[in-house]
Amino acid sequence: MARTWSYVVAAVAALALVVAVAGELTEPVGQAGQTAEPAEKATDRKEQAADQAVIPPATVPAGFPDAASTGVPPGTTLTDVAGDQVFARDGEVVEGKVFYGFVTVTARGVTFRKCVFRGGPTEETRPLVDSEHARDTVIEDSEFYPTHPSPSIDGIWAAHTKIYRSEFRGTVDGIKAHTGTLVQDSYIHDLSWFPSDPDQGGESTHNDGVQAFAEQRGVTLRHNTIDVSTTRDPNAAVQSSADELRVEDNYLDGGACVVNIDHTPLGRPLTGQRVTGNRFGRGSAHDCPILLSTRAELRAGSGNVWHDSGDPIPSPEQHD
Repeated sequence: MARTWSYVVAAVAALALVVAVAGELTEPVGQAGQTAEPAEKATDRKEQAADQAVIPPATVPAGFPDAASTGVPPGTTLTDVAGDQVFARDGEVVEGKVFYGFVTVTARGVTFRKCVFRGGPTEETRPLVDSEHARDTVIEDSEFYPTHPSPSIDGIWAAHTKIYRSEFRGTVDGIKAHTGTLVQDSYIHDLSWFPSDPDQGGESTHNDGVQAFAEQRGVTLRHNTIDVSTTRDPNAAVQSSADELRVEDNYLDGGACVVNIDHTPLGRPLTGQRVTGNRFGRGSAHDCPILLSTRAELRAGSGNVWHDSGDPIPSPEQHD
Protein backbone atom coordinates (compact mmCIF):
# COMPACT_ATOMS: atom_id res chain seq x y z
CA MET A 1 0.00 0.00 0.00
CA ALA A 2 2.86 2.39 0.89
CA ARG A 3 4.55 1.65 -2.47
CA THR A 4 1.27 2.32 -4.34
CA TRP A 5 0.84 5.68 -2.55
CA SER A 6 4.40 6.70 -3.47
CA TYR A 7 3.60 5.96 -7.13
CA VAL A 8 0.55 8.24 -6.93
CA VAL A 9 2.59 11.06 -5.36
CA ALA A 10 5.26 10.75 -8.03
CA ALA A 11 2.68 10.79 -10.81
CA VAL A 12 1.05 13.95 -9.45
CA ALA A 13 4.41 15.67 -9.14
CA ALA A 14 5.33 14.74 -12.71
CA LEU A 15 2.01 16.06 -14.02
CA ALA A 16 2.53 19.37 -12.20
CA LEU A 17 5.98 19.68 -13.76
CA VAL A 18 4.60 19.07 -17.26
CA VAL A 19 1.91 21.74 -16.77
CA ALA A 20 4.47 24.27 -15.50
CA VAL A 21 6.82 23.66 -18.42
CA ALA A 22 3.97 23.89 -20.92
CA GLY A 23 2.93 27.21 -19.43
CA GLU A 24 6.42 28.63 -19.84
CA LEU A 25 6.67 27.41 -23.43
CA THR A 26 3.35 28.92 -24.46
CA GLU A 27 3.80 32.25 -22.70
CA PRO A 28 4.39 35.09 -25.22
CA VAL A 29 7.97 36.26 -25.50
CA GLY A 30 8.62 39.22 -23.23
CA GLN A 31 5.50 38.64 -21.09
CA ALA A 32 6.92 36.40 -18.38
CA GLY A 33 6.63 37.93 -14.95
CA GLN A 34 4.32 40.75 -16.05
CA THR A 35 1.17 41.43 -14.08
CA ALA A 36 -2.17 41.12 -15.81
CA GLU A 37 -3.36 44.30 -17.52
CA PRO A 38 -6.32 46.11 -15.93
CA ALA A 39 -9.73 44.76 -16.86
CA GLU A 40 -10.67 47.97 -18.70
CA LYS A 41 -7.58 47.83 -20.90
CA ALA A 42 -8.12 44.14 -21.60
CA THR A 43 -11.71 44.82 -22.62
CA ASP A 44 -10.64 47.74 -24.83
CA ARG A 45 -8.07 45.57 -26.52
CA LYS A 46 -10.56 42.77 -27.21
CA GLU A 47 -13.16 45.17 -28.59
CA GLN A 48 -10.66 46.91 -30.84
CA ALA A 49 -9.39 43.56 -32.14
CA ALA A 50 -12.86 42.43 -33.19
CA ASP A 51 -13.21 41.85 -36.93
CA GLN A 52 -9.56 42.79 -37.55
CA ALA A 53 -7.34 40.74 -39.84
CA VAL A 54 -4.11 39.36 -38.39
CA ILE A 55 -1.70 41.95 -39.80
CA PRO A 56 1.86 42.58 -38.56
CA PRO A 57 2.34 45.82 -36.62
CA ALA A 58 3.64 48.81 -38.52
CA THR A 59 7.30 49.73 -38.39
CA VAL A 60 7.80 53.49 -38.46
CA PRO A 61 10.91 54.65 -40.31
CA ALA A 62 13.50 56.56 -38.31
CA GLY A 63 12.93 60.29 -38.26
CA PHE A 64 9.14 60.10 -38.58
CA PRO A 65 6.55 60.45 -35.82
CA ASP A 66 5.74 57.30 -33.87
CA ALA A 67 4.15 56.31 -30.56
CA ALA A 68 7.19 57.50 -28.62
CA SER A 69 7.25 61.01 -30.12
CA THR A 70 3.50 61.68 -30.16
CA GLY A 71 0.72 61.70 -27.61
CA VAL A 72 0.82 62.49 -23.91
CA PRO A 73 4.40 62.58 -22.56
CA PRO A 74 5.24 59.92 -19.97
CA GLY A 75 4.80 61.09 -16.38
CA THR A 76 1.98 63.52 -17.18
CA THR A 77 -0.68 63.66 -14.46
CA LEU A 78 -4.08 63.04 -15.99
CA THR A 79 -7.57 63.67 -14.61
CA ASP A 80 -10.60 61.70 -15.79
CA VAL A 81 -13.61 63.63 -17.12
CA ALA A 82 -16.85 61.67 -17.49
CA GLY A 83 -19.63 62.42 -19.96
CA ASP A 84 -19.89 64.50 -23.12
CA GLN A 85 -18.32 67.97 -22.96
CA VAL A 86 -18.92 71.22 -24.88
CA PHE A 87 -16.27 73.96 -24.87
CA ALA A 88 -17.92 77.28 -25.65
CA ARG A 89 -15.61 79.78 -23.90
CA ASP A 90 -13.13 81.64 -26.12
CA GLY A 91 -9.45 81.16 -25.28
CA GLU A 92 -9.93 78.28 -22.84
CA VAL A 93 -6.85 76.10 -22.22
CA VAL A 94 -7.51 72.47 -21.28
CA GLU A 95 -4.60 70.34 -20.08
CA GLY A 96 -4.05 66.87 -18.67
CA LYS A 97 -7.57 65.45 -19.10
CA VAL A 98 -8.87 62.04 -20.15
CA PHE A 99 -12.30 62.51 -21.71
CA TYR A 100 -14.63 59.52 -21.30
CA GLY A 101 -17.28 61.10 -23.49
CA PHE A 102 -17.46 63.03 -26.75
CA VAL A 103 -15.95 66.52 -26.98
CA THR A 104 -17.46 69.38 -29.01
CA VAL A 105 -15.77 72.76 -29.47
CA THR A 106 -17.81 75.80 -30.51
CA ALA A 107 -15.63 78.69 -29.28
CA ARG A 108 -12.63 80.48 -30.74
CA GLY A 109 -9.06 79.77 -29.64
CA VAL A 110 -9.61 76.71 -27.43
CA THR A 111 -6.38 74.79 -26.78
CA PHE A 112 -6.05 71.17 -25.64
CA ARG A 113 -2.67 70.05 -24.31
CA LYS A 114 -1.70 66.56 -23.17
CA CYS A 115 -5.24 65.21 -23.33
CA VAL A 116 -6.65 61.78 -24.14
CA PHE A 117 -9.93 61.46 -26.01
CA ARG A 118 -11.73 58.13 -25.45
CA GLY A 119 -15.39 58.82 -26.22
CA GLY A 120 -17.98 56.28 -25.18
CA PRO A 121 -20.53 53.86 -26.61
CA THR A 122 -22.66 55.33 -29.40
CA GLU A 123 -24.76 54.32 -32.38
CA GLU A 124 -24.51 57.81 -33.89
CA THR A 125 -21.82 58.64 -36.43
CA ARG A 126 -19.58 61.05 -34.57
CA PRO A 127 -15.95 61.85 -33.75
CA LEU A 128 -14.15 61.77 -30.44
CA VAL A 129 -13.61 65.52 -30.96
CA ASP A 130 -15.70 67.84 -33.15
CA SER A 131 -14.19 71.26 -33.92
CA GLU A 132 -16.03 71.78 -37.24
CA HIS A 133 -17.97 74.78 -35.91
CA ALA A 134 -15.14 76.37 -33.93
CA ARG A 135 -12.28 78.66 -34.93
CA ASP A 136 -8.56 78.48 -34.16
CA THR A 137 -8.67 75.26 -32.16
CA VAL A 138 -5.24 73.88 -31.20
CA ILE A 139 -4.52 70.31 -30.09
CA GLU A 140 -1.03 69.40 -28.85
CA ASP A 141 0.59 66.19 -27.55
CA SER A 142 -2.72 64.34 -27.30
CA GLU A 143 -4.17 60.90 -28.03
CA PHE A 144 -7.32 59.75 -29.78
CA TYR A 145 -8.43 56.15 -29.27
CA PRO A 146 -11.95 55.03 -28.44
CA THR A 147 -13.02 52.99 -25.45
CA HIS A 148 -15.68 51.37 -27.62
CA PRO A 149 -14.48 51.16 -31.25
CA SER A 150 -17.40 50.99 -33.66
CA PRO A 151 -18.24 51.79 -37.31
CA SER A 152 -19.64 55.10 -36.03
CA ILE A 153 -16.54 56.66 -34.46
CA ASP A 154 -13.83 58.79 -36.10
CA GLY A 155 -10.92 60.54 -34.40
CA ILE A 156 -11.70 64.21 -35.11
CA TRP A 157 -13.85 66.26 -37.46
CA ALA A 158 -11.74 69.39 -37.78
CA ALA A 159 -12.00 72.85 -39.30
CA HIS A 160 -9.74 75.83 -38.62
CA THR A 161 -7.81 73.49 -36.33
CA LYS A 162 -4.11 72.86 -35.79
CA ILE A 163 -3.02 69.45 -34.54
CA TYR A 164 0.55 68.82 -33.36
CA ARG A 165 2.36 65.70 -32.10
CA SER A 166 -0.81 63.70 -31.58
CA GLU A 167 -1.61 60.01 -32.04
CA PHE A 168 -4.74 58.52 -33.62
CA ARG A 169 -5.63 54.81 -33.55
CA GLY A 170 -8.63 52.53 -33.31
CA THR A 171 -11.15 54.79 -35.06
CA VAL A 172 -12.64 54.31 -38.53
CA ASP A 173 -11.11 57.48 -40.02
CA GLY A 174 -8.31 59.22 -38.20
CA ILE A 175 -9.16 62.78 -39.26
CA LYS A 176 -11.95 64.24 -41.35
CA ALA A 177 -10.40 67.55 -42.43
CA HIS A 178 -12.28 70.66 -43.43
CA THR A 179 -11.05 74.15 -44.33
CA GLY A 180 -7.99 75.42 -42.49
CA THR A 181 -6.87 72.12 -40.94
CA LEU A 182 -3.17 71.58 -40.23
CA VAL A 183 -1.84 68.21 -39.04
CA GLN A 184 1.86 68.18 -38.19
CA ASP A 185 4.30 65.76 -36.53
CA SER A 186 1.47 63.33 -35.75
CA TYR A 187 0.92 59.57 -36.02
CA ILE A 188 -2.18 57.95 -37.56
CA HIS A 189 -2.23 54.15 -37.64
CA ASP A 190 -4.07 50.90 -36.86
CA LEU A 191 -7.56 52.08 -37.70
CA SER A 192 -10.55 49.84 -36.94
CA TRP A 193 -12.22 47.95 -39.78
CA PHE A 194 -15.75 46.59 -39.52
CA PRO A 195 -17.62 44.33 -41.99
CA SER A 196 -20.77 46.47 -41.90
CA ASP A 197 -21.01 50.26 -41.75
CA PRO A 198 -24.35 52.11 -41.98
CA ASP A 199 -22.55 55.05 -43.64
CA GLN A 200 -21.45 52.71 -46.42
CA GLY A 201 -24.89 51.21 -47.05
CA GLY A 202 -24.11 48.24 -44.86
CA GLU A 203 -20.86 47.43 -46.65
CA SER A 204 -17.53 47.38 -44.84
CA THR A 205 -15.90 50.50 -43.44
CA HIS A 206 -14.06 52.84 -45.80
CA ASN A 207 -11.01 53.64 -43.69
CA ASP A 208 -8.89 56.73 -44.42
CA GLY A 209 -6.03 58.11 -42.39
CA VAL A 210 -7.10 61.63 -43.39
CA GLN A 211 -10.11 62.50 -45.51
CA ALA A 212 -10.45 66.07 -46.83
CA PHE A 213 -13.81 67.06 -48.27
CA ALA A 214 -15.16 68.73 -51.39
CA GLU A 215 -15.80 72.48 -51.17
CA GLN A 216 -13.13 72.73 -48.45
CA ARG A 217 -9.69 74.24 -48.90
CA GLY A 218 -6.35 74.79 -47.24
CA VAL A 219 -5.74 71.36 -45.68
CA THR A 220 -2.06 70.81 -44.82
CA LEU A 221 -0.45 67.53 -43.76
CA ARG A 222 3.18 68.11 -42.79
CA HIS A 223 5.74 65.62 -41.46
CA ASN A 224 3.35 62.97 -40.18
CA THR A 225 3.30 59.20 -40.24
CA ILE A 226 0.02 58.14 -41.83
CA ASP A 227 0.11 54.36 -42.13
CA VAL A 228 -3.03 52.38 -42.84
CA SER A 229 -1.14 49.33 -44.09
CA THR A 230 -1.97 47.57 -40.81
CA THR A 231 -5.71 48.18 -41.29
CA ARG A 232 -7.76 45.53 -43.10
CA ASP A 233 -8.77 46.60 -46.64
CA PRO A 234 -8.25 50.37 -46.13
CA ASN A 235 -9.19 52.99 -48.71
CA ALA A 236 -6.28 55.46 -48.52
CA ALA A 237 -3.79 57.08 -46.21
CA VAL A 238 -4.97 60.41 -47.69
CA GLN A 239 -8.29 60.79 -49.52
CA SER A 240 -9.03 64.33 -50.71
CA SER A 241 -11.45 66.38 -52.75
CA ALA A 242 -10.34 69.69 -51.17
CA ASP A 243 -8.76 72.60 -53.02
CA GLU A 244 -5.30 73.80 -51.96
CA LEU A 245 -4.23 70.49 -50.44
CA ARG A 246 -0.62 70.26 -49.24
CA VAL A 247 0.90 66.88 -48.38
CA GLU A 248 4.52 67.59 -47.42
CA ASP A 249 7.37 65.53 -45.96
CA ASN A 250 5.26 62.66 -44.60
CA TYR A 251 5.71 58.91 -44.40
CA LEU A 252 2.64 57.42 -46.10
CA ASP A 253 1.56 53.82 -46.61
CA GLY A 254 -1.47 51.61 -47.22
CA GLY A 255 -4.79 51.79 -49.03
CA ALA A 256 -5.90 50.84 -52.51
CA CYS A 257 -3.77 53.83 -53.55
CA VAL A 258 -1.86 55.63 -50.82
CA VAL A 259 -2.94 59.16 -51.84
CA ASN A 260 -6.23 59.47 -53.72
CA ILE A 261 -7.12 62.94 -55.06
CA ASP A 262 -10.62 62.98 -56.53
CA HIS A 263 -12.49 65.83 -58.19
CA THR A 264 -15.68 63.84 -58.86
CA PRO A 265 -17.69 65.00 -55.82
CA LEU A 266 -17.24 68.55 -57.16
CA GLY A 267 -17.85 68.09 -60.88
CA ARG A 268 -15.11 70.63 -61.58
CA PRO A 269 -11.30 70.63 -61.55
CA LEU A 270 -9.47 70.56 -58.24
CA THR A 271 -7.03 73.42 -57.75
CA GLY A 272 -3.75 73.81 -55.90
CA GLN A 273 -2.84 70.17 -55.28
CA ARG A 274 0.68 69.77 -53.84
CA VAL A 275 2.19 66.41 -52.84
CA THR A 276 5.92 66.93 -52.25
CA GLY A 277 8.87 65.42 -50.43
CA ASN A 278 7.04 62.37 -49.10
CA ARG A 279 8.34 58.86 -48.53
CA PHE A 280 6.03 56.02 -49.52
CA GLY A 281 5.76 52.48 -48.19
CA ARG A 282 4.93 49.54 -50.44
CA GLY A 283 1.70 48.52 -48.72
CA SER A 284 -0.91 49.75 -51.21
CA ALA A 285 -3.15 47.08 -52.69
CA HIS A 286 -2.55 48.19 -56.29
CA ASP A 287 1.11 49.25 -56.02
CA CYS A 288 -0.20 52.79 -56.45
CA PRO A 289 1.39 55.67 -54.52
CA ILE A 290 -0.77 58.47 -56.00
CA LEU A 291 -4.06 58.35 -57.89
CA LEU A 292 -5.46 61.47 -59.56
CA SER A 293 -8.92 61.69 -61.05
CA THR A 294 -9.14 63.02 -64.61
CA ARG A 295 -9.75 66.63 -63.54
CA ALA A 296 -7.25 66.70 -60.70
CA GLU A 297 -3.77 67.95 -61.50
CA LEU A 298 -0.72 68.29 -59.27
CA ARG A 299 0.58 71.83 -59.11
CA ALA A 300 3.64 70.40 -57.35
CA GLY A 301 4.69 66.75 -57.13
CA SER A 302 8.47 66.67 -56.67
CA GLY A 303 10.62 64.77 -54.20
CA ASN A 304 8.31 61.80 -53.60
CA VAL A 305 10.27 58.55 -53.24
CA TRP A 306 9.92 54.93 -52.17
CA HIS A 307 11.15 54.78 -48.60
CA ASP A 308 12.94 51.45 -48.90
CA SER A 309 15.05 52.39 -51.93
CA GLY A 310 15.00 56.18 -52.18
CA ASP A 311 13.99 55.82 -55.84
CA PRO A 312 11.36 58.18 -57.24
CA ILE A 313 7.85 56.80 -57.17
CA PRO A 314 6.13 56.30 -60.56
CA SER A 315 4.05 59.04 -62.14
CA PRO A 316 0.56 59.24 -60.66
CA GLU A 317 -2.12 57.02 -62.12
CA GLN A 318 -4.92 59.12 -63.58
CA HIS A 319 -8.50 57.90 -63.99
CA ASP A 320 -11.90 58.31 -62.36
